[in-house]
Amino acid sequence: MKRRTSAGFSLIELLMVLAVAGTLTALAIPVFRSSMRTFQLNSAVTATTGAIQATRFQAIMRGYQYEIIITASTRSYQVYNMPATTFVAVGSAVPITSAPITINQNVTLVFSPNGTVTGTPTNMTFTMTNAGLTKQIVVSGVGNVSVTP
Repeated sequence: MKRRTSAGFSLIELLMVLAVAGTLTALAIPVFRSSMRTFQLNSAVTATTGAIQATRFQAIMRGYQYEIIITASTRSYQVYNMPATTFVAVGSAVPITSAPITINQNVTLVFSPNGTVTGTPTNMTFTMTNAGLTKQIVVSGVGNVSVTP
């Protein structure tokens, strides 16, 4: 008599594997979304602080005033310089992010050739938010940029 060996998986085994895979996927989706929101916010904050620091460095290097205006409604910034008597746009407005990040207010920072900064709002503080995550950006009078979670 020949003994018959079974090859492959039974239906029960296959359903158990699919159930475990579905459970793991369901657990991973919220973690993935949360990570994406954090990465989007960190990216926008890094782009903004980098633009602020680069504008300050340009003012010091070129020897005349530079200004950066961060516009909350368009989530973008525009750099201006003042080689003569009025500010002139340097290039076009640059988008900070395409993610659904909100900036709480418009910000204008004016950098002097000696490295000091004045601005609106006068405390030079603003926040960026993405789905409940918030980062506060503070620019000091001497151009130091700090970010607090």
